[in-house]
Amino acid sequence: MLESFSSTATSGLAASGTGADDARSRKLQLLTFTTLYPSAVQPRHGIFVETRLRHLIATGAVEARVVAPVPWFPFGATVFGRYAKFARTPRTEDRSGLLVHHPRYIAIPRIGVLGQPRSLAWAAAQKIAAMVAEGYEFDAIDAHYFFPDGVAAAYLAKRFGKPFVVTARGSDINLIAQSARPRKMILDAARTAGRLIAVSAALKRAMIELGIEAERIVVLRNGVDLELFRPIPMSDARHRLGLGPGRLVASVGNLVPEKGHDLVIRAIAAMHSVFGVIVGEGPDKRRLERLAIESGVGDRIRFLKVVPQDELAILYSAIDVLALGSVREGWPNVLLEAMACGAPVVVTDVGGVREIVTNMDVGRIVGGRDSAMFAAAIEQVITMPPDRTRIRRYAEGFGWEPVSLGQLDLFAELVNRNREETRV
Repeated sequence: MLESFSSTATSGLAASGTGADDARSRKLQLLTFTTLYPSAVQPRHGIFVETRLRHLIATGAVEARVVAPVPWFPFGATVFGRYAKFARTPRTEDRSGLLVHHPRYIAIPRIGVLGQPRSLAWAAAQKIAAMVAEGYEFDAIDAHYFFPDGVAAAYLAKRFGKPFVVTARGSDINLIAQSARPRKMILDAARTAGRLIAVSAALKRAMIELGIEAERIVVLRNGVDLELFRPIPMSDARHRLGLGPGRLVASVGNLVPEKGHDLVIRAIAAMHSVFGVIVGEGPDKRRLERLAIESGVGDRIRFLKVVPQDELAILYSAIDVLALGSVREGWPNVLLEAMACGAPVVVTDVGGVREIVTNMDVGRIVGGRDSAMFAAAIEQVITMPPDRTRIRRYAEGFGWEPVSLGQLDLFAELVNRNREETRV
């Protein structure tokens, strides 16, 4: 199916070119632009963007280069925490055969937020101009996250005379856009974008409420890598991770307040003989460790650093429940990853979770942030566990192929329209 669409998309682009033979031999060329992209130093940062792009390239119809700026910081010593990671990020790297550039931009915390889009665009423009001079004449900009990235993409699109698409991810719309000046900048960028992508229907509704025209927004959810995330026997998974028997709950995500790990800790404290694993890194770690001790479960909760994707698959196979206590979300990929490994989920009712967890065969959705209610839902799933084989089959309905097809359709239509308008 992908092969036939690839051929159709390439032929459609060729028909709009000035030289049919040359165009047919040329793939659709994209410039993916975002601050949300993994690196050798932060391998899970924005991994959902990389995964979507990797599956799009696998269709055979697309070539891409990535410009993923990081804030400038002079010191790489670990004492400087996450800022040191910016300093240690390579300027250019090859990730699975894809060339990724990490130019530096000036980002002044808090006071410099409104200037970040132009700083980001300026830093990226230097690298993009060099890429064009070297022969990579891209067809469109594929931008992710609306602020500052999407706003910066609008500046870059105007400078290089290319159409652009922005994918909204969640907190860019649900949080940042609630402030007046960023909201105006987001709306201005949205009006000039060729198309807009929302990762869930819930996020599309939020974009419409913000003032963005509904007909310009396409919903393209994230998918799950069904080859990487697949079940293995729970006993084998626990043995490989050095975990013993017992009821085990995991909470996976950056250690920041928005991810709601505190709700999971309090829920575990409300249950007997339930152990927890919290996977992630971030500024909230010490507060969460203190909360676990103060809640009397310091000996029942382990904190693990960010682990590689293949090890995450083992973890999901080892647990009884994945718990997600987020305050806000766009499309939480961890739910699909866990379900692809056969693990049921318990999640707060935020963002697009109702589009992921559509029945009680795969988990529970909890309204509100009451730890007793959250604990009761976890207890119910552990006591009456859903069939893990059935959960895996359910997750198989969320593969990447439909998403890749939707992107090909969108970008081919956008590039063809831009070429027609340019010739007029």
